[in-house]
Amino acid sequence: MSTTLSLENIDFAISGKKILKNICFNAKAGEIIGFIGPNGAGKTTTMRLINGIYTANSGAIKINGEKLSENSRAHLGYLPEGGPLWGDMTPKEFLEFMADVRGLKDAKDKIISAVEKVEIQGVFHQRIETLSKGFKRRVALAGAILHDPEILILDEPTDGLDPNQKLRARQTIKAIAKDKIIIISTHILDEVTQICDRVILINDGVIIKDETRDEFLKRGQNIDEIFNNLTIGAGA
Repeated sequence: MSTTLSLENIDFAISGKKILKNICFNAKAGEIIGFIGPNGAGKTTTMRLINGIYTANSGAIKINGEKLSENSRAHLGYLPEGGPLWGDMTPKEFLEFMADVRGLKDAKDKIISAVEKVEIQGVFHQRIETLSKGFKRRVALAGAILHDPEILILDEPTDGLDPNQKLRARQTIKAIAKDKIIIISTHILDEVTQICDRVILINDGVIIKDETRDEFLKRGQNIDEIFNNLTIGAGA
């Protein structure tokens, strides 16, 4: 069965302040979705709701038609912004720890698969604190995909990387996307045009556009101008 994700009429507030308002969208396996919006628009909050870190005030999040639950974590992989790691560990130790936390029975095979996908064989036994930022992001991504999740949520996956590191990260994401739902939050709008096939634009807690990449770009300007026109002033 092909994996599906649905957000149905999601509202979320903190201390009485509405952060998200009637968020609705569906996703299916094979889609790479660029989830974009200005700072404070609600991108990270939405991602945390999907991952069960926050709980919506109303509405429902469903995976394969079932409401989000503790068992849903097996379907989900999450790379938060900054991808927190333990510097005194090696990638090997970090992934073994993650496998233990998840209770993976075939941990060795899962670790080998994740390491090969993100290409960190050469630094597998090196302390994480000595790695470049690009390799640290790859190690964090390996942790997110270790259990081969059907839904992968990536918050700013290439932030701070140099052009070559960005290219490598994008190639890795595209390579693992075939049978997964991947949602990428990014401020690097060119990233959307290069690896995403769908764009969801959120502004002030409301989804204002949900289109294919080509539909979004048909407005005729470059993606930065489109983004500005849709999120500033009357265009919002």
